[in-house]
Amino acid sequence: QVQLVESGGGLVRAGGSLNLSCAASGRISRNYAMAWFRQAPRNERERLAAVFYTSTYYADSVKGRFTISRDNAKNTVYLQMSSLKPEDTAVYYCAADLSFDRLWYDNPQYWGQGTQVTVSS
Repeated sequence: QVQLVESGGGLVRAGGSLNLSCAASGRISRNYAMAWFRQAPRNERERLAAVFYTSTYYADSVKGRFTISRDNAKNTVYLQMSSLKPEDTAVYYCAADLSFDRLWYDNPQYWGQGTQVTVSS
Protein backbone atom coordinates (compact mmCIF):
# COMPACT_ATOMS: atom_id res chain seq x y z
CA GLN A 1 0.00 0.00 0.00
CA VAL A 2 1.37 3.37 -1.03
CA GLN A 3 1.08 6.29 1.30
CA LEU A 4 2.26 9.87 0.92
CA VAL A 5 1.96 12.03 4.02
CA GLU A 6 2.61 15.75 3.83
CA SER A 7 3.50 17.89 6.81
CA GLY A 8 4.86 21.32 7.58
CA GLY A 9 2.03 23.51 6.40
CA GLY A 10 0.78 26.42 8.45
CA LEU A 11 0.32 30.15 8.66
CA VAL A 12 3.19 32.46 7.73
CA ARG A 13 3.51 36.15 6.98
CA ALA A 14 4.34 37.42 3.53
CA GLY A 15 8.06 37.31 2.94
CA GLY A 16 8.48 34.41 5.29
CA SER A 17 9.56 30.82 4.74
CA LEU A 18 8.07 27.41 5.25
CA ASN A 19 9.40 23.90 4.72
CA LEU A 20 7.12 21.08 3.66
CA SER A 21 7.87 17.38 3.94
CA CYS A 22 6.34 14.38 2.22
CA ALA A 23 7.05 10.99 3.71
CA ALA A 24 6.50 8.10 1.34
CA SER A 25 5.85 4.51 2.27
CA GLY A 26 5.00 1.34 0.45
CA ARG A 27 6.40 0.72 -3.01
CA ILE A 28 7.65 4.28 -3.48
CA SER A 29 11.40 4.11 -4.05
CA ARG A 30 14.15 6.22 -5.53
CA ASN A 31 12.96 5.14 -8.95
CA TYR A 32 9.80 7.19 -8.56
CA ALA A 33 9.53 10.75 -9.73
CA MET A 34 8.05 12.96 -7.03
CA ALA A 35 6.53 16.38 -7.18
CA TRP A 36 4.70 19.10 -5.34
CA PHE A 37 1.47 20.63 -6.54
CA ARG A 38 -0.93 23.10 -5.04
CA GLN A 39 -4.53 24.07 -5.43
CA ALA A 40 -6.19 27.23 -4.20
CA PRO A 41 -9.96 27.60 -3.93
CA ARG A 42 -11.57 28.14 -7.32
CA ASN A 43 -8.21 27.57 -9.03
CA GLU A 44 -6.94 24.69 -11.06
CA ARG A 45 -4.26 22.43 -9.67
CA GLU A 46 -0.83 23.92 -10.30
CA ARG A 47 2.39 21.99 -10.59
CA LEU A 48 5.27 23.52 -8.66
CA ALA A 49 8.38 21.37 -8.56
CA ALA A 50 9.51 17.85 -9.33
CA VAL A 51 12.52 15.69 -8.70
CA PHE A 52 13.48 12.62 -10.72
CA TYR A 53 16.71 10.95 -9.71
CA THR A 54 19.09 13.92 -9.55
CA SER A 55 17.16 16.25 -11.84
CA THR A 56 14.83 18.95 -10.60
CA TYR A 57 12.13 20.88 -12.41
CA TYR A 58 10.28 24.04 -11.44
CA ALA A 59 7.31 26.02 -12.58
CA ASP A 60 8.15 29.59 -13.52
CA SER A 61 5.89 30.87 -10.76
CA VAL A 62 8.12 29.43 -8.04
CA LYS A 63 11.53 29.29 -9.67
CA GLY A 64 14.08 30.98 -7.44
CA ARG A 65 11.79 30.91 -4.40
CA PHE A 66 11.04 27.20 -3.92
CA THR A 67 13.53 24.34 -3.73
CA ILE A 68 12.68 20.67 -4.01
CA SER A 69 14.92 17.96 -2.62
CA ARG A 70 14.68 14.34 -1.60
CA ASP A 71 16.30 12.09 0.93
CA ASN A 72 16.18 8.57 -0.47
CA ALA A 73 17.35 7.05 2.79
CA LYS A 74 14.31 8.54 4.52
CA ASN A 75 12.04 8.15 1.48
CA THR A 76 11.08 11.77 1.94
CA VAL A 77 10.78 14.71 -0.42
CA TYR A 78 10.94 18.30 0.76
CA LEU A 79 9.81 21.66 -0.50
CA GLN A 80 11.60 24.69 0.89
CA MET A 81 9.58 27.81 0.28
CA SER A 82 10.88 31.31 0.75
CA SER A 83 9.76 34.86 -0.05
CA LEU A 84 6.20 33.65 0.32
CA LYS A 85 3.38 35.74 -1.05
CA PRO A 86 -0.33 35.79 -0.21
CA GLU A 87 -0.99 34.24 -3.63
CA ASP A 88 0.97 31.18 -2.50
CA THR A 89 -1.93 30.35 -0.17
CA ALA A 90 -3.25 26.92 -1.15
CA VAL A 91 -3.40 23.28 -0.21
CA TYR A 92 -0.08 21.73 -1.13
CA TYR A 93 0.04 18.15 -2.34
CA CYS A 94 2.80 15.66 -2.81
CA ALA A 95 2.60 13.21 -5.71
CA ALA A 96 4.58 10.26 -7.03
CA ASP A 97 4.74 8.22 -10.19
CA LEU A 98 7.18 5.86 -11.91
CA SER A 99 6.70 7.92 -15.07
CA PHE A 100 8.05 11.47 -14.94
CA ASP A 101 5.93 12.49 -17.91
CA ARG A 102 2.76 11.26 -16.25
CA LEU A 103 3.77 12.98 -13.03
CA TRP A 104 4.57 16.36 -14.55
CA TYR A 105 2.34 16.52 -17.61
CA ASP A 106 -0.60 14.26 -16.85
CA ASN A 107 -2.10 12.84 -13.68
CA PRO A 108 0.25 11.26 -11.14
CA GLN A 109 -0.61 7.83 -9.84
CA TYR A 110 -0.21 8.55 -6.15
CA TRP A 111 -1.24 11.58 -4.10
CA GLY A 112 -0.97 12.69 -0.54
CA GLN A 113 -3.84 14.18 1.41
CA GLY A 114 -2.45 17.73 1.27
CA THR A 115 -1.31 20.32 3.77
CA GLN A 116 -2.66 23.85 4.04
CA VAL A 117 -0.32 26.79 3.56
CA THR A 118 -1.68 30.24 4.35
CA VAL A 119 0.34 33.38 3.71
CA SER A 120 -0.96 36.53 5.34
CA SER A 121 -0.28 39.98 3.98
